[in-house]
Amino acid sequence: MTTSPLIPLSHLDHLWFQVSGTLCNLTCHHCFVSCSPKNDSFGFLSLDDVKQRLEESVAFGAKEYYFTGGEPFLNKDMVPILVETLKYGPATVLTNGTVFKDEWLETLRDAEENGLYSLEFRVSIDGFSPETNDPIRGEGTFDRAMKGVLQLVKYGFLPIITAARTWSDEQEHEVVGNFERMLKETGYSRPRIKILPTLQIGAEEERTCGYRDTERVTQEMMADYDESLLVCEHSRIVTDRGIHVCPILIESPDSVLGRTLTEATQPYRIRHGACFTCYQYGGICSNPSSGAKATR
Repeated sequence: MTTSPLIPLSHLDHLWFQVSGTLCNLTCHHCFVSCSPKNDSFGFLSLDDVKQRLEESVAFGAKEYYFTGGEPFLNKDMVPILVETLKYGPATVLTNGTVFKDEWLETLRDAEENGLYSLEFRVSIDGFSPETNDPIRGEGTFDRAMKGVLQLVKYGFLPIITAARTWSDEQEHEVVGNFERMLKETGYSRPRIKILPTLQIGAEEERTCGYRDTERVTQEMMADYDESLLVCEHSRIVTDRGIHVCPILIESPDSVLGRTLTEATQPYRIRHGACFTCYQYGGICSNPSSGAKATR
């Protein structure tokens, strides 16, 4: 039996927060944690919960903070959470862009402009038209998400449009070109696009198929491989159950590493199919390192 590689946490670059648990206003057919309006298997994090972890992260030298769900903006504390986080470092929130309020974005714009660190929005849109997006994310979601993108642009943000790859490799150039053209024609003149691989767990496993037994990382595959490409080498995620190894595996019982960041510094054995996708593509969760506020 092949032993799965053991990956140590070399440093804590990124700290993630599953801030709205698994509750989402959408039910996407490819969601790797099957978030939905009825999924409350993971709970919300409060402002105090996040403050505690932010303070704890300082001693570990955390450089960036990420917020995901579910839909983060279903958490009533989301705006004050982001305002607080910007006192510690750059923040990125992963959102479907369909529930923004102008007063929220105005507050967040002011917090970023008056602080040292940048605030990024990653908006999930999985097709460049209602015909290509809505069969995956739900009827009417393309128009709602694009409204959110334009709200962000209005307040001076440059959102990263993230799309899970549900098309063939041969279509990649055409699809990305269609995305860019659509965004510019809609009013987002400087579009930023990030294409993600699909993860064959959660709802995606039902939509297509799960991982084969052969799709696992082996010790032999790690020869001459740069481990820093793996999320678990430099990241951890906070949920209401504790500290997990990475945002992708929160539903796996072995992903919980402890109740504190100190406990969660232990190494992790990458035995899951999703680890194979991370190995193949590297850096699928995070943005390029940003540091201090970027010039817009």
